[in-house]
Amino acid sequence: MAQVIEIKPVNAAVTLQVNGMDCADCAAKTEKAVKSLPGIHAARVSFPQGRLEVEYDTLRSNTAAIIAKVRSLGYDAEEYRPERALAGTAGPITFAIGGLDCADCAAQLEKRIAQVPGVETARVNFTASTLVVRHHGDDQAILQAIHSMGYSGRIEEGQRRASGPTSFWKSNKYVFPTVVSLVMLVLGLVTSRMGVSAAIPTGFFLAGIILGGYLELKTGLAVFLSIRELDMNILMSIAVVGAIFLGEFEEAAVVVFLFSLGNALQGYTLDKTRNSIRALMDLTPSQALVRRGGIMMTLPVDKIIVDDLVIVRPGDKIAMDGEVVKGASAVNQAPITGESIPVEKGIGDEVFAGTINELGSMEIRVTKLAQDNTISRLIAMVEEAQGQRAPSQQFIDRFARYYTPAVIMAALLVATVPVLLLGQPFQKWFYQAMAMLLVACPCALVISTPVSIVAAIGSAARNGVLIKGGSYLEEVGALSVIAFDKTGTLTSGQPVVTDVVPRRSTQQEVLGIAAAIETLAGHPLGEAIIKQARRQQIPIPRADHFQAVLGQGARAEVAGRTYQIGNPRFFETLGFQLGALERQLAELQDQGKTVMLLGDDSEIMGLIAVADEIRANAPSAVQQLRRAGISKVIMLTGDNERTAQVISERAGADEFRAELLPEDKVGVMQELLAENYKVAMVGDGVNDAPAMAISTVGIAMGAAGTDVALETADIALMADDLTKLSYLIRLSRRTLGIIKQNIIFALAVKALILLLVVPGWLTLWLAVVGDMGSSLLVTLNSMRLLRSRHGS
Repeated sequence: MAQVIEIKPVNAAVTLQVNGMDCADCAAKTEKAVKSLPGIHAARVSFPQGRLEVEYDTLRSNTAAIIAKVRSLGYDAEEYRPERALAGTAGPITFAIGGLDCADCAAQLEKRIAQVPGVETARVNFTASTLVVRHHGDDQAILQAIHSMGYSGRIEEGQRRASGPTSFWKSNKYVFPTVVSLVMLVLGLVTSRMGVSAAIPTGFFLAGIILGGYLELKTGLAVFLSIRELDMNILMSIAVVGAIFLGEFEEAAVVVFLFSLGNALQGYTLDKTRNSIRALMDLTPSQALVRRGGIMMTLPVDKIIVDDLVIVRPGDKIAMDGEVVKGASAVNQAPITGESIPVEKGIGDEVFAGTINELGSMEIRVTKLAQDNTISRLIAMVEEAQGQRAPSQQFIDRFARYYTPAVIMAALLVATVPVLLLGQPFQKWFYQAMAMLLVACPCALVISTPVSIVAAIGSAARNGVLIKGGSYLEEVGALSVIAFDKTGTLTSGQPVVTDVVPRRSTQQEVLGIAAAIETLAGHPLGEAIIKQARRQQIPIPRADHFQAVLGQGARAEVAGRTYQIGNPRFFETLGFQLGALERQLAELQDQGKTVMLLGDDSEIMGLIAVADEIRANAPSAVQQLRRAGISKVIMLTGDNERTAQVISERAGADEFRAELLPEDKVGVMQELLAENYKVAMVGDGVNDAPAMAISTVGIAMGAAGTDVALETADIALMADDLTKLSYLIRLSRRTLGIIKQNIIFALAVKALILLLVVPGWLTLWLAVVGDMGSSLLVTLNSMRLLRSRHGS
């Protein structure tokens, strides 16, 4: 007898994210359609979140069938993955926005997102085409709000890459409507002059209006229905409907074509500006040759982990940040630091992803994941900086807030006052009012500043200068004083021991004890002592009970005895009499050397002189700053007076301040600021952090390999190149000049167009040409900053 096996149904549940479901009635119909599928036990739509929860019998249905049913209704559906939801914590999420081609539209999108439940802050970076939201809840609610406004959106995660070259015709949503409206317009113009029935050219004109203007109308209605505000798209649509009402079909078709063409061209130019930085990501290869566990393999960069060994052959692009553990080569670091000359790299040296290996082969131990490497952080910081509103932009935004309502009110008066009070013909003044609506949106004015800031910050980044906001870019142009730290800024930061003068001790004992204390100090001058001791193969004993005295020296126990090392002032505070050493100290300091003393609790055991050579380009950099309009250059140092004077004179500084503790440098900054100077503090971003924080602009040098400098400075020079300071000042002043040109031009065009209303000369097509043309010219003028180069 055959055995009957009973297969019991298995119930399952799935949650789908449904996009494009923008009305409650649509949600109810979707729920009903899914319930009609075989094997469905329950279906519930959560309309505000756009989610569909379904319980089903796995023998009679599956997730793919449910998704197919939803898509057949005209919606986009995918399985909802809750790991993207934020579990009750408010965190910033970045969304990439597609189709954002108007600064006013960006402001309206920002308002719409702020209305989404759970959103704390929403900030649209128009120039980078991104939206940063801090909110409680899940991200799909934000994506739905973006889609409802007529834009595409996606969450930016991990390491981003600039997309490959895309055809202008395929990437720009306004191209097809523009071409169609042009064809219909030409056909209408030709047939209207052939003596055929007026209905034929009118039909062509209407077809061009509908096919060429539907995108703008759709976006405008979405904005109006979402936040009850009139944007440029809806104002254009109203003007076109008004022209049709007056029987001006030809002019209405011309307006639609010009408006669509302007949007297409503006979208193209803005994309060029936006992608100027993201294209840097293409410099990093997508995969690399890796040695892991003794096995060679080729891996995608996002699969490479810290401590993996990456093999880099001659001519290869370096895929990951890391440290050279084998081999040597010259590396072209221009993408990161802007240096045109390759840098020699050997064992122990740091290398960066995106740089190019010129000659030899190397093995690199990975120190950072792909999404955390220097070039990724640089791009992220630049895009964040580009989104910050500069002071001039904040003023323009306040002005624009009142401009649009004022022009709309003026258009209403133009349409009514001449007709009702002066007996003028309705058609003429209604037409003028419709034309005024086309200049009611201050697009050119609003875009005048942010596009310039984006282009300048992008240009600076490609030249090895990271500017962390538009406000800092503007401040640099107004600087009158620059203060330099000495060690590692005006000097190379690689000091060497030049003299060891023992007293009642041997040279080996002085170097050995000094090196023992300095191994715990981590000071650049101490590193020179340690290297000298190792070079002479002097044993370095162990030091205990280490204690640092900020800006003066340190003490520790070595072999049971307490020793101290530091500058002469440190020993004077301990009660030592230095009269017998004055001549020796003066001789060494007059040579530009820094002198440290070593002693125990009773006597001075010896002197150690260390020299840090001035950078070769420091004098020329100071001269370039003077030519750029800097009135005073000051050197600040904790070093002694004589050494400071020698270095200051060699660099060509106007003044110097010596024997300064970190808090003393803050005092110097306060003093200069109190004299109404605009002051930049240039240092390493670590020891100088307090002075940099209080200065007008803090500038860190050699920041490519220093996370602290990247975070603390307002502006970071990725390489140790002082000549980039004058480039930075020139770039700032050029940017401010272009912003002023843009603002004056935009206001002049608007004023001229509005003045044409007085004699009744304003036409719809002229208003569109003036409005869209000025926006396009402002953008193109700003893009000139992308060509700014260091040394030009």
